[in-house]
Amino acid sequence: ARSFADIGDIVRGRDLYGGGGRGRKQLDDSLKTIFGKIHSGLTTTNGAEARYKKDEDGNYYQLREDWWEANRHQVWKVMTCSKELDNSSYFHATCDSGDRQGPSQTHNKCRCDKEKAGKAGKGSDGANVNIVLTYFDYVPQYLRWFEEWAEDL
Repeated sequence: ARSFADIGDIVRGRDLYGGGGRGRKQLDDSLKTIFGKIHSGLTTTNGAEARYKKDEDGNYYQLREDWWEANRHQVWKVMTCSKELDNSSYFHATCDSGDRQGPSQTHNKCRCDKEKAGKAGKGSDGANVNIVLTYFDYVPQYLRWFEEWAEDL
């Protein structure tokens, strides 16, 4: 979940670490180019131009935030749907079948089984179990660092 949250910070332009060096500048320039192209396509859409005014430095922060919100589930899916993760368990108990035994860990590529998707999915029928099982990407980065440092003690 940390890597997922870090990607969210980078996409949204909130990464505090920065990393420095040429690689960081190259990444920032690439993101500005990508979101610049998305921005130019959106400004032809009615009402989008006012929402996505260009930043003075061309970072497109509002667009990046909205893009992450709309696509975070796809990023999660890409990160968890590999053959190597077939038998992995997500570290946090998030699936609840409503059997009053509480949540259980996920299986099958970090997703809840359909019969246990009740509260984790969008419906009690388990129709949508491919959801992001964390909101760690919305925890400020410096607070995540505190948690990491505490684990090292």
